[in-house]
Amino acid sequence: MNSKSYDIAIIGGGIVGLATALALRARFPRYSLAILEKESEVGHHQTGHNSGVIHAGIYYKPGSHKARLCIEGARQMLEFCRDNNVPFDRCGKLIVATTAEELPRLQNLYERGRANGITGLELINSDRAREIEPHTKAVQAIYSPNTAITDYGQVAAAMALKIRETGGEILLSSHVLDIRRTNRDYHLGTAGQDISCRYLINCGGLYADRIARMMGLHPEILLLPFRGEYYTLKPDCRLVRGLIYPVPDPQFPFLGVHFTKRVAGDYEAGPNAVLAFAREGYRFRDICWKDLAAMFTHPGFWAMAWRYWHIQAYELYRSLSRRAFLNALQKLVPELQDRDLERGGSGVRAQIVTRQGLLADDFIIAESHNAINVLNAPSPAATASIAIGNHIAGLASKRFD
Repeated sequence: MNSKSYDIAIIGGGIVGLATALALRARFPRYSLAILEKESEVGHHQTGHNSGVIHAGIYYKPGSHKARLCIEGARQMLEFCRDNNVPFDRCGKLIVATTAEELPRLQNLYERGRANGITGLELINSDRAREIEPHTKAVQAIYSPNTAITDYGQVAAAMALKIRETGGEILLSSHVLDIRRTNRDYHLGTAGQDISCRYLINCGGLYADRIARMMGLHPEILLLPFRGEYYTLKPDCRLVRGLIYPVPDPQFPFLGVHFTKRVAGDYEAGPNAVLAFAREGYRFRDICWKDLAAMFTHPGFWAMAWRYWHIQAYELYRSLSRRAFLNALQKLVPELQDRDLERGGSGVRAQIVTRQGLLADDFIIAESHNAINVLNAPSPAATASIAIGNHIAGLASKRFD
């Protein structure tokens, strides 16, 4: 079996792993670096299956990793798109309160956005909301004119090109099967070759907790896969101009079904957030018994199931019922009809649950001996990816020998 040695190895060729590689190449240009990606292309899973929104940073607790890295990362992502000819559109976004009961939560969200320093944010009335989105229903709304969209698949491809141009390597179809550590190095076993490295970065996305355990760590967390399903608006549907979001449920770390413009000019409606039966469970019928066993034997899963059973029951019902999905969308755009929708794609979001059954609401980046583990990086990780990469490079400069 072939063997290769590098100074730094990154497990995972999603957008966070790629952005981290760029930051490390800039910080440590003399160090050899390789990304190990188990698929035949970069950005195959979460990166290539999201809605493409460059989030402004409204939702996140001031002072959290999500708030700081999202706001910083949004600026950097727009700069990267400009510099690398990746399409983007600053189309703006409405967060819509459709009932009086939602107004206190909308006000709290607006104050959180202001506390995070988001520029241009407005709290607007129903008339102003209809000027921006003529077909939406709003008692009041938050308008974020600087929220933008891009294609993260193209961003990942551009990042991969720059990594190769600066001397980094991307080893595709390199599924890491085991990890051994000696006094000095980590040894990564794949089906085709053995890789050794002095420093290891875990950006394994849907498998980040398992990779951490391969490294000898014992995090008490469990990664749960939540499938997000989309409908697309038919081309002759002219009811949406930009992005229309509901006021999110504060009990659940997902944003609710919404309307999203794509840079190609089409529109999506969704996603929901259904617990999947496999970490790559893009379809309802996708089942992985190993993944299910990991869920059912972890105390955090049962605590989470008890805490959120009513929300997950509704999400499952809405997944199976086109009518229920339509009804949720009609709260935002009442004129929408079933004939306006077509079944779209889906994605899977990696979300950490603790032993206490709590869904982690911030990025989790853990350090160990000459290694850094990105354990929880759900949305807005794509927006924040460049900032996350720079953050990891900063940790590496202090942590690595």
